[in-house]
Amino acid sequence: MNKVGIYYAYWTHEWEADFHPFIDKVAELGFDILEIHAGVFANLTGAERKALKAHADERKLEMTYCIGLPAAFDVASKDEATRNKGIAFLQAQAKGIGEVGGGKVSGILYSSWPALMPEGETDKRPYLENSINSMRKAIRAAEENNVVFNIEVVNRFEQYLLNTAEEAVAYVKAVDSPNIKILMDTYHMNIEEDHIGTAIETAGQYLGHVHLGENNRRTPGYGHIAWDELASSLKKINYKGALVMEPFLMPGGQVGRDIRVWRDMSVGVDLDLEARKALQFIRGKLAAAR
Repeated sequence: MNKVGIYYAYWTHEWEADFHPFIDKVAELGFDILEIHAGVFANLTGAERKALKAHADERKLEMTYCIGLPAAFDVASKDEATRNKGIAFLQAQAKGIGEVGGGKVSGILYSSWPALMPEGETDKRPYLENSINSMRKAIRAAEENNVVFNIEVVNRFEQYLLNTAEEAVAYVKAVDSPNIKILMDTYHMNIEEDHIGTAIETAGQYLGHVHLGENNRRTPGYGHIAWDELASSLKKINYKGALVMEPFLMPGGQVGRDIRVWRDMSVGVDLDLEARKALQFIRGKLAAAR
């Protein structure tokens, strides 16, 4: 069965965090994966990264990595210097993760997050072309370091370049590397796609990672996401990759502001208990998929 994980920021107000306590917490809750912030991981020393990986290995936990590139590293920018900074940033991330054996980096790696199309413009093709050309350079570092870049399809309010599985497939084909795949997220699919199952099947062989979250960003089971449809489509395409929960309940701090959490959905909620229940819920859906 697919490995199931959770994003550390479910419990935090800030992106910057010590990941060691979350390794223990997530392992004790029964998850297979802890997903952490790729930018924070990249800023650790080599020794700190290796210590984190050793801790995860000790707890029999896999680590995956996620980030939305800051505007200063926008690989789709019209400014060449900004694109070059972004390419170097992605290359450095690939190298750092390669030092601990490689892995998956997922998120808005193809531009910046959040981002709107520049005012007065309606044609995103020049930005897509810039992004693809930048990614063709950055992906070499991923290939050399056993790293896969999973580009995340997100909703129109957070990014403008890739909003559907169909657009992401075209992007991946244009980059043309075995080390670039697609991340599909149930929260974003709920907004942009006609059907979650169709979107998963469109991504097909290019699907490299899946994020799980309700339409209201709660843990799975507390909204109207079509979980049976998702599980069935994942089985249909024979998806063997990871599924990582990415719920956000708490306002405040940089996490709450960036995710736009304006009401406290954690009141009266035992976050650990809900995470464990959501894990059982998802594993049940995967096991029952037809």
